[in-house]
Amino acid sequence: MLYDIIFVTGEIYFDHPLSGTAMLKRWLEKHNFKVGIIEKPAKREEVTKLGKPKLFFGVTSGAIDSMVRNYTPLKKLRINDKNLKYNEEVPDRAVSVYSNWIKQNFKDAKIVLGGTEASLRRFTHYDYWENRLRKPLLFDTKTDIIAYGSAEKQILEIANKIKKGESLEGIEGTCIISKTAPETFKILPSYDDVVKDKSKFVEMQNGLTNYRNLAQKIDNRYLLQYKSPIYTSKDLDEYYGLPFTRNVSSPHLNGFEFSMITHRGCYGDCSFCSLKLMQGSKVVSRSEESILSEIKHITKMKHFKGNIDDLGGPSVNMYGTDCNKCEKSCIDCKQLNRTNEKLIQLLQKARKIPGVKKVYVRSGIRYDMATPEYVKELLTYHTSGTIKIAPEHVTPKVLKLMNKDKGDLDNFIKIAGDKNLTYYFMLCHPGASIKEDKELADKVKTLKNNQHIQLFTPTPMTDSTCMYYTGLNLNMKKIHVTYTYKDKKIQKNLTMKKTNLIK
Repeated sequence: MLYDIIFVTGEIYFDHPLSGTAMLKRWLEKHNFKVGIIEKPAKREEVTKLGKPKLFFGVTSGAIDSMVRNYTPLKKLRINDKNLKYNEEVPDRAVSVYSNWIKQNFKDAKIVLGGTEASLRRFTHYDYWENRLRKPLLFDTKTDIIAYGSAEKQILEIANKIKKGESLEGIEGTCIISKTAPETFKILPSYDDVVKDKSKFVEMQNGLTNYRNLAQKIDNRYLLQYKSPIYTSKDLDEYYGLPFTRNVSSPHLNGFEFSMITHRGCYGDCSFCSLKLMQGSKVVSRSEESILSEIKHITKMKHFKGNIDDLGGPSVNMYGTDCNKCEKSCIDCKQLNRTNEKLIQLLQKARKIPGVKKVYVRSGIRYDMATPEYVKELLTYHTSGTIKIAPEHVTPKVLKLMNKDKGDLDNFIKIAGDKNLTYYFMLCHPGASIKEDKELADKVKTLKNNQHIQLFTPTPMTDSTCMYYTGLNLNMKKIHVTYTYKDKKIQKNLTMKKTNLIK
């Protein structure tokens, strides 16, 4: 078969709405494009097995940056850690590797980059694994265009434009290289400026957003970002209503087959999280009708045993709090609906569907936005034991740098009950010295359930990574940063021993 588009992905492909590649494939097929998939190629020759596409190759490492996937926070190969049972086969800098393989075999093929790795390396970025700034990925790979974020609207417009032989300029939600920068674009500090001056890197970071046209000079050319298109509930209903088989062939994907997404985006704007530069800092929820219809479809599937494995999304209890009236932070808005009413209503209707025994909520919730009524609903009907929350830290100084200084953790523990909670915390975040992480350890020691404690990993384009690289907060004030492996291990070991999580 001669394909119009061929996706090359670093992940196992499965025809399911939780697979970004599958979502794009189904969407393009609905519009009469023929789409092929090459999953996890291990060598150059494997990208040729479907031939050359008529329009373009789409390249992604998947939902996780390949360097984050392959290395621990201390830069050790995960594959060498016997405790992790790591079995991935994704090359370092997979997007670049796959793109180079394609160019070596098909010199004139158009290449469209997408997914997390490409989206979060679209501007000059700090690379933790090389400990230096790197140019935007389009300049490193010499490819044609990046479709950042979820990209359903972008990929369809790209396909149509290439089919018609039209320019790829001006497509919302994409990045291209240009000789000039339009006057209407906001100009970020140049590559040369941010390399020479760390305060310029902070200035650049403060200018990053999905909602503006941006330009950054790289040598004698410009990286142009066209603002993200607006996605609506109607759009999401259409995407998640596509005819996925939901077939999951790999045991590594157990738990995904009967899991569902309720919404996209998150207005929490956590400093260490990349979501605001992927899905955006506004919530877009699917309609209740769309979600319940998907559950009804699942109940008719051959292998369904009665349990929805997870009904959620980023910050589960943000479902139904959609607002797109301005660019200001929703979480600080007095008009934000914090009742959880729409979500409670959805859960009540979902569990009454014939054939459904249990609807689990395994994704994490924002404890600062969880009402007592919602907590009661979860604990009574929708957990397999505990509710997952991510306080991340406990000291005010670190929480403010994380942008996690909302809510009252102790009060929420009283509402939900310590025994009903599982906690996620982070060590060595910028601003956290041994003193602050000792305070965290002291708090964790008082909590009943085993806690998930991880070391901070600087990932491209996040605010926290900017702080890590520059030693400055976003207001240009100096902060403590734990840089050396030795100091990171001291903080980790001290904290873990203090909490009895390691012997």
